[in-house]
Amino acid sequence: MQFVTNRISVRITVAAAAIALAQVFAGTPALAQVTAFKQAVAETASQDRDLADFYRSTNYQPVWTGETDADRARRQALFQAIVHSDVHGLPAARYKAEDLMAQLKAVRSHRDRGLVEVELSRAFLQLARDMQSGVLTPSRVDADIKREVAYREKGQNLSRFLHSNPRQFFKTLAPTTNEYARLLKERARLTHLIEQGGWGAVVTAKSLKPGNEGPEVVSLRNRLTAMGYLSRSASVSYDENMQKAVQQFQADHGLNNDGVAGASTIKQMNVSVEERLKSILVALERERWFNHDRGQRHVLVNLTDFSARIIESDRVAFQTRAVVGKNQGDRRSPEFSDEMEHLVINPTWNVPRSIATKEYLPMMKRNRNAVGHLKLYDRRGRQVSRANINFAAYNARNFPYAIKQPPSSRNALGLVKFMFPNKYNIYLHDTPAKNLFSREMRAFSHGCIRLQQPFEFAYEILSKQEDDPKGFFHSKLRTGSETRVNLDQKIPVHIMYRTAFTNAKGRAQYRDDVYGRDGRIWDALQKAGVSLGDVQG
Repeated sequence: MQFVTNRISVRITVAAAAIALAQVFAGTPALAQVTAFKQAVAETASQDRDLADFYRSTNYQPVWTGETDADRARRQALFQAIVHSDVHGLPAARYKAEDLMAQLKAVRSHRDRGLVEVELSRAFLQLARDMQSGVLTPSRVDADIKREVAYREKGQNLSRFLHSNPRQFFKTLAPTTNEYARLLKERARLTHLIEQGGWGAVVTAKSLKPGNEGPEVVSLRNRLTAMGYLSRSASVSYDENMQKAVQQFQADHGLNNDGVAGASTIKQMNVSVEERLKSILVALERERWFNHDRGQRHVLVNLTDFSARIIESDRVAFQTRAVVGKNQGDRRSPEFSDEMEHLVINPTWNVPRSIATKEYLPMMKRNRNAVGHLKLYDRRGRQVSRANINFAAYNARNFPYAIKQPPSSRNALGLVKFMFPNKYNIYLHDTPAKNLFSREMRAFSHGCIRLQQPFEFAYEILSKQEDDPKGFFHSKLRTGSETRVNLDQKIPVHIMYRTAFTNAKGRAQYRDDVYGRDGRIWDALQKAGVSLGDVQG
C-alpha cells in the first residue's frame, strides 16, 4: 500500500492512540497491567536479541505506549519522522506507518499494548538505521564498492532516543555534512521541476555551434532557459550569451567547455529531470554509507569525475584531472578509504602479477626481447637475463619471475607515486601517457589513479611538513634514485563514485555512470521501496 499521510493525520493518530491507551489503563489493576504488558513485550522482542536485551535492561518500561507527555511526544516524533522520510529518499512504506496507526487505535488490552510497543520499536530501529547508515549494504549491490558502513547498535539508538528531545534526535541521524544538505536542496529543486513539467522538449540537433540560426537553435535556447542557464529571450541565433550558457552547462557536467554543443553536450542536455533526481537519491544513499568524519584534510578521488582533490576544511586546496580504471574485467577502480602514509619519488614499477602473466608473458613468448624496458628477477631478487629463460615453458600459474621497471621518466608510474597501502594495490601516481588527460572520458588504467599534475599534487601534500615543498621535492627527484618520503601526518584518502555531487558555490554537478554502479544502486533502492512517485515536495 502506498504510504500517503501528513502532519494532521499524525496528530489525529497520536490523539486516537492516547485515548485507546488511556481506556486500557483505566480498566485494569496496576499489577495486572504491568505483568501482561511485560510478558507481551518479552515474548515479541525475543525474536531480536538486541531488542530483547534493551527491554530487559529497562525492566520492560514502555518507550512509546505509556500515558505520559514524554510517551506521546516520542510517538508523535516517530510518525512525523516517517512522514518526512521521503525527503531523504527513503522508502516510507517500509516503516509501515499505516499498519502501526491501525494497531495503536485497535489496542484493547495490555497484551495488545505490549505487542504494538515492540512493533513501534522495530519501525524506529529500521528508520534510524536507514537514515543514519543507508537502506542498502554496499557490497551486496556491487562487489567493487568496498565501503565499510558503520552501524550504530540498536540498543544504543533506543537509549539515546529515550534521553533526547525526540524531534531533535531524528535530526541527528542523517549525515550533517554540507554535501548532504546541498544534495537535499537539489532534491527539492528537481522535485519542484518535475511537478512543473520538467525541462520541456529535448534538443534534436546532432550538433550546434556559435553562429548557427534557426529552429534547432531555438530548441537549444529553450532547454537552456528551462535549466536556468539562460535568461528568456526571443533570439534565434547561437550568440555570445548562448555560448557562455553552453560553457557553464559543460563545466557542470564534466565536459570540455568549448561552448560548442556537440554530441556529448546535447546527450547530457537531453537527460530528463527524473534521471537527474535518481542520481541525487543515489548520492544521498551513498552519503549515508559514509556517515562519519572524512578528516579535516583529506584526498577525495571521484571516479566518475575523473578528478583528484585535496580538501581542507571543506575547501578545495588543489584539484587535478585523473585517469581511472578501465570499464573492463578487474580493471575497474574500487571504492574504499585508507590513509596516505608516504610518497615515492623516482619509483620502481613492480609489475602486478596479473599484468605480468596476462599481458607481458604472452608477448615474451612470441619475442623474448619484447618490452625490453622491463627487467626480470628471480625469487632471490637477482636480475635474470632473458637469454636464459624458456618463456614457452611457463604459464600464468607457474611463471616464477618478478617483472620490474627501473626509475625513469618513461616509467609507467612516472616520477612519483602516492602510497596508502591497501589490499587492492591501488595508489595515485604520475604517468608518461599525458595525452589521455585531454579526453572527456578518462577510464584507461588497470585500476590505479593517474594524476595530470602529480608534482603540484606533491607540493600541496608536502606543504604541511616542508618550508619549501617544491624545492624539497625536486632535490629528491634530481638524484634519479628511488626515494621514500614519509608523511608526518597520515592523510585520509577516499576513492568515491558520485554521478551527482555539489560544490560550495554554484549548481549541482552531474556525471556519466562510468561503471554502471549507480544504476545498480537505483535498481536496488527501487526493490527496497524507493520510487520517484513517492518523492514529495
